[in-house]
Amino acid sequence: MLVLINAMKSIVRSKGRNILIGIIVLAIAASSCVALAIRNAANEAETAGVDSINITGTISVDREKLMASAQNAADSTEGGRPDMDSMREMMSQYQDLSLLELQAYSESDYVKNFYYSASVSLNTTEGLEAYGSESSSDSFDDSTGGGFPGEAGNPGGQGGPGGPGRMTMGDFTVTGYSAEDAMSKFISGTSQITDGEMFDTASSDMNCLVSKELAAFNGLSVGDKITLANPNAEDETYEFTIIGIYADSSSSNTGDQMRFSTSMDPANLICTSYDALQSVTDNSASVATTQTDDFGNEQSTAVMGQLSSAFVFGSQDDYEAFDAELTTNGLSEYYTLSSSDVSNYESSLLPLKNLSNFATTMLLVVLVIGAVILIVINVFNIRERKYEVGVLTAIGVKKGKVAMQFVTELLCITLLFIIIGAGVGMAVSVPISNNLLSSQIEQMNTQAENENANFGRPGGDQNFQPGGGSGLQPGGRGDMGGMMSVFGGDPSNVTYLEKINATVNLPIMGQLIGIGIILTLISSLSAVIFVMRYEPLKILTNRT
Repeated sequence: MLVLINAMKSIVRSKGRNILIGIIVLAIAASSCVALAIRNAANEAETAGVDSINITGTISVDREKLMASAQNAADSTEGGRPDMDSMREMMSQYQDLSLLELQAYSESDYVKNFYYSASVSLNTTEGLEAYGSESSSDSFDDSTGGGFPGEAGNPGGQGGPGGPGRMTMGDFTVTGYSAEDAMSKFISGTSQITDGEMFDTASSDMNCLVSKELAAFNGLSVGDKITLANPNAEDETYEFTIIGIYADSSSSNTGDQMRFSTSMDPANLICTSYDALQSVTDNSASVATTQTDDFGNEQSTAVMGQLSSAFVFGSQDDYEAFDAELTTNGLSEYYTLSSSDVSNYESSLLPLKNLSNFATTMLLVVLVIGAVILIVINVFNIRERKYEVGVLTAIGVKKGKVAMQFVTELLCITLLFIIIGAGVGMAVSVPISNNLLSSQIEQMNTQAENENANFGRPGGDQNFQPGGGSGLQPGGRGDMGGMMSVFGGDPSNVTYLEKINATVNLPIMGQLIGIGIILTLISSLSAVIFVMRYEPLKILTNRT
């Protein structure tokens, strides 16, 4: 009790010095409060975000591992250079998994949902024109062996007319979906039906959706029929009935994109059910003719579907468990399960993580500088009160109690101003954190625009990502307008988290009090050392 009474008297007696200490503690508490609130909000946003998203993943050939394996095999030979024939043979052994194989893996308990789609390229017929087209079709060399440009493989067959060589692209992309879950453009709101209704994804009826631009360009309406042709055999046609017209907001932002064909324009994307599209490819295969080109490659006129699929997981733990299960079930090491959802979400948190790192650094700097200032103030404080220490110890007060009095004084001042500082921090933490976050986002956007400008992309356009957009699966195999935008997601266009709820809660208050106690102990250490070191008679004798 004596210690507390003396401490209170000393606090009242030395108002100026204690107010100075209080101001320093107040600044430390307010800045620490903001820093801790930002760190806490960043952790909560990351945890809540990962828990709230559905993680989608795809199984694909790990071509980097195949190339590395081929190079390792070459390094063991005398020449040290990979044999191209062996490499091609090795690459041909590992094709994308078939739909039956993917469906078998989807039976796992870790898989929440599984959906897929297929895309084909078909031509116009008389009376129907592709939106924005001037010619009926384009063709290009495909020396990589099938598949549409930007795709990483062609499950179910080689692209175009049956294999390497000339591949004819039609005017339209027709995409068949196994379920509405696969139509992420409609789920996200990028596309929406403006007239008519949705087709039945479980039906094989030849019903379809066309874009608003395509319908206006050709004077089409709900109930009309359109006829599309095999670009490799113009006499092979297929009739679809329009039961819905949709608007696609992304089609208005793709005018500057490079396209190999009008089929890559989102306005020329025709949506139907997977079973309906499968009937097209099955019929085309049954009536196809084959021929051998000058290189000895067998080419077919059959329309080949480009399959895309996605596994849906309820959590990141399920995703990782499924990845481990694939290896257990005998999936080759040259296949990999990948997902861009987690990485995309983490990318959206980059400004917040940068801000959190900045807040942590600021917190450490403030604490170190604050501790040094408080130590210096206490050193001068003890030097001024040296005679008081001598008198107290001379009349029989134990050194420990004297030291405790100094600690109590500082602790009372520290706790009082920490509470005041917490109130200040509580009031300013949200606006300050959001302003700092906005600055971080602006800085990252400016950096991205500068990088795009360096690569010659007009206006810093991030939409055009050759060979790196998305197919059905997030982080897929190339966003070539309508042809490859099965799901419509472009992982390069990251939407950053723009606001956080950096409020001060009880855990943060507990951390602030802990900081105050630590600062008190560190800064009062000089007083304790002084009191314990000197004898009272020496202090009184040396008084000047």
